Amino acid sequence: MFAVFVAGAGFFYLRVTGLDARGQPYPMESQLARAVRSLAIPEAQRARANPLPHNETNVTAGMEHFADHCASCHANDGSGDTEMGRNLWPKAPDMRAAPTQRLTDGELFYIIEHGVRFTGMPAWSTRTAAGEESSWQLVHFVRELSRLTPGQLARMQELNPRSPEEIRQEIAEQEFLGGK
Repeated sequence: MFAVFVAGAGFFYLRVTGLDARGQPYPMESQLARAVRSLAIPEAQRARANPLPHNETNVTAGMEHFADHCASCHANDGSGDTEMGRNLWPKAPDMRAAPTQRLTDGELFYIIEHGVRFTGMPAWSTRTAAGEESSWQLVHFVRELSRLTPGQLARMQELNPRSPEEIRQEIAEQEFLGGK
């Protein structure tokens, strides 16, 4: 009987919302998704502590990795306010906000390494020691998102991937300025 109720509720939900990714999740949807995500992370993983020291070297490495790999969805400042981030379902979270910052280091590491099914968050694990180190550096950087300086944001802008068209425009501009 419960399965029939759940199936009926699911069918009703799909009929009302469609599969449109443009809207915002309902508050209950967001709470349910966070609860399910929390249940999906094994307790031993949740309790893991970051083995890397929180220092400038690790935060900078995390920042550089974030700018190159994560900012297209999460934005350099972690707000999620990018074309890609706004159009995911659910939207890319504001990683500076409490729901992300309350996660343990182990939970953040697990999410980076394993991704989150049914969202736009892929699994980034390379199953190597170097890959894990990069993920732990990202955890340190995520903790710094609300304190980024204008200089750090400018550096990240330089590190963001550029499209072939942006590169062509830059070359054309340099050639023009160089008299070609």
